[in-house]
Amino acid sequence: MTILKIARMGHPVLARRADPVPDPTAPEIRALARDMIETMIDANGAGLAAPQVHVPLRLVVFQAPGERTDPGLSEAERFDHTAPLTILANPVIEILDEIREAGWEGCLSVPGLRGLVERPAHIRYSGTDLDGNAVTRIAKGFHARVVQHECDHLDGVLYPQRMGDLTRLIFESEVRHHLQPQD
Repeated sequence: MTILKIARMGHPVLARRADPVPDPTAPEIRALARDMIETMIDANGAGLAAPQVHVPLRLVVFQAPGERTDPGLSEAERFDHTAPLTILANPVIEILDEIREAGWEGCLSVPGLRGLVERPAHIRYSGTDLDGNAVTRIAKGFHARVVQHECDHLDGVLYPQRMGDLTRLIFESEVRHHLQPQD
């Protein structure tokens, strides 16, 4: 396995729509997914999309383990904070409820920054696993946020583009100032 180089904001691969994965069962896709998982874990990420490692394909890996604690998660996001390690080719998202939740997001392609992003809180996602099986799940909270964030990469969208208020784009070192009660 190999730790891959992560593309940073501004690289053209992050700004384009990724191509469909023609055969999710192909050995080269399986190898790419293994390397993406190793890269994600090494970088302490919750997810990674193929364009982030300079491969313009519709492939994502993600996990939202219960023990992961990100600053600024709302109570609702803490509610569903688990997603198994998932590899998904050609994912599709369906919004199940128009209610949106704000949460602090970071990104391996936008290192050192966090932004407050509103996203739908309840989704269904589907795609294909590496054995060619259909995968469909319903997600809420942090699980839903991670899936949406990673799938945005497949459409050339980075989280700052989803922000309604760029005054809430801050350095990670300053998040603590935004989590304390306001006087």
